[in-house]
Amino acid sequence: MSVNVERRVVDPGDADYVEQAWQLKERIRDQEGVLRQRRRFFENAYERSTVYLFVDRTDRGKLVGFAAVRRDGYILFLAVDSEYRGEGFGEALVARVAEDYGSVTCHARATNRDALRFYQHIGFTVQRRIDDYYEDGGDAFYLKLGDDGGITDRLSSLLGGG
Repeated sequence: MSVNVERRVVDPGDADYVEQAWQLKERIRDQEGVLRQRRRFFENAYERSTVYLFVDRTDRGKLVGFAAVRRDGYILFLAVDSEYRGEGFGEALVARVAEDYGSVTCHARATNRDALRFYQHIGFTVQRRIDDYYEDGGDAFYLKLGDDGGITDRLSSLLGGG
């Protein structure tokens, strides 16, 4: 797929792209049964976060993917449109987050094998399992991309920085 992608960052307090991010998240929820947040929770978390985005310039500014991140480097939401998967955008989003934070963490649903494979492939390690983490009673793994400079360097190279 030929894509002309622009990287953008939305600062905390801004709602830029929140509607597109919500729609992308909802498509993923419908297709894969993950990312099941209520709209008010999602919008509130999005607006309190720094949000890293990839936007497709060739498709009227369509949102390719995003990562909403708390001040401590915790990824609240990571989503890539299914049309753009396999192109490295998820890895590049995490790499961009890793540039700004010494340590990156997140939770992944214990049953979401694709997410767990993705995170472990790029260097995250499982720190612990948390029973009944999700509102629906689902379990989660708490994952961390460590302070290992090699990992950060490898991910940063995806962005052309190393």
